[in-house]
Amino acid sequence: MRGRVADAVLPPSSVRWLGAVAGLAALVVVVIGVVYSGHSEPGRVDRWFVEPTADSVGPPWRGVALTVDFLGEPVGAAILVMAVVAGCLLLRWPRGAVFVVAGAAVAVGTATLLKSVVGRTIHGDGNLSYPSGHTAFLTAVALVVALLATGRLGLGRTAGASLVPACALVAGAAMGWAQVALGAHYPTDVLGGWCTAVAVVPATAWVVDRIADRTADRIADRSADRAADSGRRELR
Repeated sequence: MRGRVADAVLPPSSVRWLGAVAGLAALVVVVIGVVYSGHSEPGRVDRWFVEPTADSVGPPWRGVALTVDFLGEPVGAAILVMAVVAGCLLLRWPRGAVFVVAGAAVAVGTATLLKSVVGRTIHGDGNLSYPSGHTAFLTAVALVVALLATGRLGLGRTAGASLVPACALVAGAAMGWAQVALGAHYPTDVLGGWCTAVAVVPATAWVVDRIADRTADRIADRSADRAADSGRRELR
């Protein structure tokens, strides 16, 4: 049991409050999606922040925005995920490596599916915008890293409840700013992307732990059966 707790990607101390936050985030995703379903213009809330119809940032901040945006592009995202996976493998934590890939993939996959369902567009030409996949991705990676650090370092409930949201907020805010500044998304798209990651990453962690635990049980049972068979043969 101690081995399982040490290997778990979802820290036991974070299960309850993360579940509550994930449920609230999922509700926000649904509400915003319903409100802006089929829209092709910024809403009133979006206009409070910026007129998101074209790039709204110039040098030198445009370069910063493009750099952050690159982390959500296929090449940048692959490099980022591979780096975190490599760290997990160096720590001999394959379950953590699986969680990194699964968490990012589920977040992006969910955001992509929701875009087709909601049908909100920006700049015309069928550019689906809700929720922001870039924001969902970077937030998911930050959440994964924070959860892994919380469990690996044995941080308590208070420390974990501070580290995990802080990482998610910083990553989401950075990518969200870049997406709005570059005119790629409305502010509400960014919020939807952030909430998408917050909703699905904890659930993904739970599934990874359940599958890994069951696999470990099966391997242990098979080893026990083989040991028993070997003992019987020796008695014969």
